[in-house]
Amino acid sequence: MDRRKLGRTNIEVSALCLGTMTWGTQNTVDEAHAQIERALEADINFLDTAEMYPVNPISAETIGRTEHIIGLWFERGGARNDWIVATKHSGEGMRHVRDGAPISSKTIRETVEGSLRRLQTDYIDLYQFHWPNRGSYMFRKNWDYDPTGPDPVAVRQDMEDCLGALQAEVDRGTIRAFGLSNESAWGTCQWLAASERTGGPRVASMQNEYSLLCRLYDTDMAEMSVHEDVGLLAFSPLATGLLTGKYQGVAVPDGSRMSLNSDMGGRKTDRVFAAVDAYLDIAARHGLDPSQMALAWCMTRPFMCSVIFGATDMDQLEVALGAADVTLSDEVLAEITAAQRAHPMPY
Repeated sequence: MDRRKLGRTNIEVSALCLGTMTWGTQNTVDEAHAQIERALEADINFLDTAEMYPVNPISAETIGRTEHIIGLWFERGGARNDWIVATKHSGEGMRHVRDGAPISSKTIRETVEGSLRRLQTDYIDLYQFHWPNRGSYMFRKNWDYDPTGPDPVAVRQDMEDCLGALQAEVDRGTIRAFGLSNESAWGTCQWLAASERTGGPRVASMQNEYSLLCRLYDTDMAEMSVHEDVGLLAFSPLATGLLTGKYQGVAVPDGSRMSLNSDMGGRKTDRVFAAVDAYLDIAARHGLDPSQMALAWCMTRPFMCSVIFGATDMDQLEVALGAADVTLSDEVLAEITAAQRAHPMPY
C-alpha cells in the first residue's frame, strides 16, 4: 500500500483509509474488529473516526460508540502502534454533542480527554475539527452558502485561541497533528496564517467530500492543498454507495444507506442516476469494478493524501481493498473527464 506524508508532519499514512462511521449502528463490535484486522493485513495503517459516530442514525444514545469499539480492539490486544488514528471534535450545530456548542479553546481539553478514554489510548495521531463554527458549504449547502457570516476579526481571534489550546495538547503529548474538515479555501488559509502568527500546530490535512460525483474540491481547494501541503482526506468517495451501481433502476437493497436515508443526504436527485450510468459504462467497457475505478481515480488526484472508504460487510471491504492494485489507463482517465463535463454537479 502506497504511503503518503500527512501535510508537513513526519506521519505517513496509507493511500486508503478505513472509515468507521457505521460501527455501532450498521456494524457490530465483532464486525468492526474483523474489518480492522483485514485492513491491517492489506497494509492499511490509517483509521478515521469521530466523537459523534456512529451515524445512520445519529443519536444522543450512540455518541462515542464508534470510538469505544476501536478502544475495545486495543484493549483486546490490538497493537496501537500499527495504526494512525484520526478523530474529530464536533461543533456548531451538532446538537447531540454538547448541545451543539461551537468548538472553542474551552472545549478542546475536555473533548480530547473524552476521545482518549473511549479509544483507550494516550494519544491521537490526527485531531480534526469536524465543522467550522461559521458554517460550511459542504453537504449540499453550497447552493445557498452565505459567506457574510461572523466578523472575520472575531473568526481569526477564535482560531488563535483554539490553536493555543491545541498547542497545549501537543505539548502534553495527547495529539500529534491537527486537521480540518468541511472547510473552505479562505478558512484554511486563515488557519494557516494563524499558525504562523501564534506558532500553534499547522493544518496538516483537510477532510472534505470528494468523488466522481462531488468535485467541489477541484478548484480553489485543490490549489490550496497542493501549494500549502494540506492534503485531502476524501470522504464519501463512492458517493454513499451510488457509484457502486447498486441503487440504479430505483433499487433500494435491504440494510443499505438509502434504506436508512431516503434522499442520501441530498445526493439522490433526478440527474444523479444518469451520471452514475456514465461511470458504470466506462467501468464495464474497460473491465473494471466500478467501486475500484472510483477509488483508484480519487487516488490519482494531485492533492490527495488518503481516500476514506467504509464498508458494512466483508465483501464490500474486499472490493475496496482491491482498488489499491488498480491502475487507470490514460484512456479511462480521459473518458472520466468527458463524463464529468457531460454530468457536472449532479447533486
